[in-house]
Amino acid sequence: MKKSAFILFLVLFQFCGKLPEQNINTFSNQKNSIEGKPLKQLQQEFLDLRFGMFIHFNLPTYYNEDWIDPNASIDVFNPVKLDCKQWADAAKSAGMTYGCLTTKHHSGFCIWNTKTTNYNVMNSPFKRDVVKEFADAFRTQGLKVFLYYSILDTHHDIRKGWTKKEHTQFIKDQLTELLTSYGEIDALIIDGWDAFWSRISYEEISFEEIYKHLKSLQPNCLLSEHNAGKYPADALFYSDIKQYEQNAGQRISKETNKLPAQAGIPINKYWFWKTDFPAIPVKTADYIVNENIIPLNDAYCNFILNVAPNRDGLIDDNALAELAKVGEMWKSSGKAQLLHEESIPLIYSNLAKFQKANSSWSNDMLISDFGNDDDFNTAWQSNKAVEQPWLEITFKANTEFNAVSFSEPDKKLGWLEYPMQRIRKYQLQYFEDNTWKSFFSGTNPDKVQICRFKPVNSTKVRLFIEEGEPEVAIAEFCVYNEKIP
Repeated sequence: MKKSAFILFLVLFQFCGKLPEQNINTFSNQKNSIEGKPLKQLQQEFLDLRFGMFIHFNLPTYYNEDWIDPNASIDVFNPVKLDCKQWADAAKSAGMTYGCLTTKHHSGFCIWNTKTTNYNVMNSPFKRDVVKEFADAFRTQGLKVFLYYSILDTHHDIRKGWTKKEHTQFIKDQLTELLTSYGEIDALIIDGWDAFWSRISYEEISFEEIYKHLKSLQPNCLLSEHNAGKYPADALFYSDIKQYEQNAGQRISKETNKLPAQAGIPINKYWFWKTDFPAIPVKTADYIVNENIIPLNDAYCNFILNVAPNRDGLIDDNALAELAKVGEMWKSSGKAQLLHEESIPLIYSNLAKFQKANSSWSNDMLISDFGNDDDFNTAWQSNKAVEQPWLEITFKANTEFNAVSFSEPDKKLGWLEYPMQRIRKYQLQYFEDNTWKSFFSGTNPDKVQICRFKPVNSTKVRLFIEEGEPEVAIAEFCVYNEKIP
């Protein structure tokens, strides 16, 4: 870190008083590494790309299922007519600016020349590095290269209840290959991590460790993690970009979103190719353009359309024809609208998760431990008789922390509606010498509030709500110890 930036950092951390007009205390010149661009610039460049091609092509292509047997034979993988140039030409015809290939899906088969496992394309009848051919073809057409990678890996037992310490190194080794052998990768789309269906926590496979490893290899590569199904839409939790899988029910708010985002759907019904795809109509160009590209781009959201190649390694004629129509209907109007503020992701472990929780009088069954149960669909809620409610976390030992986030729910709580943000004024307090001491205060926060401050050491921390509507609720109260370089 340069001397001037370090001094700025110290000044900002010394100032931890009231921040009435600022919901996120960020550092405008923060970079991912010495060589990297500022994160906000990378996020803006990502939005400027506007529209790209997702390419689900992997072992599931040959089994007519999106999720396949973890021990499925790789002898069937043999796309004898594979032509990544055809893919790139199709993307170009639609006005796309990048492509993203599934290097490894949930069943663990790798379509690059990897040294980490024998379960890879070089041991299949095909014996060609698909990732290399994809990257070369798209760059030749002037298109950017993204890669998709699944943390969930059922073949190698990287799954709930089976994770081991060495799995983190296995993932790092695979990412090292992908990020050092195929040129500049503009974004890595991660899937199968901290989601309700994969259930691999960011502690079991350390998000911090993987994220920092990625940035050390390619500081300008954005990490976009598929976790919008769990985390609130109002802040970047464990992702540089907010990722929405639309046909899984994840919908971006086109009216309120201000975060850099990406949303995607397949041009067919499913992500991987199925035997009936050539005979079934694909999504129309009108739907793709007028109900996806245009409105999403207007909401700080890049749109990615999945086009699945068939078992020969080619895109079907019906998809090719519709992509050409998209290109006739839509032309990029230039750079995307500017992001208003810098959004720094939270990447560190939540120290408050599953620790002892306590609170002022709660509303019936909605007691304190719902406020730190790692579930944003549950919440602690104050009884309406309490004028200044509080929620506290007790650590097992004296703990250092320098950031807190708390989230008001945006869904129905049991039989109670929670239609609006209710906190107007609050304090963060730590426990010392048998008394609570305030160290941070704020007013009129958004439903998700991120507070960064100089380090505090204590066995307890609490949110004290000075002013608010009755029956205030907290979905998750999170505590972090961010390590600033």
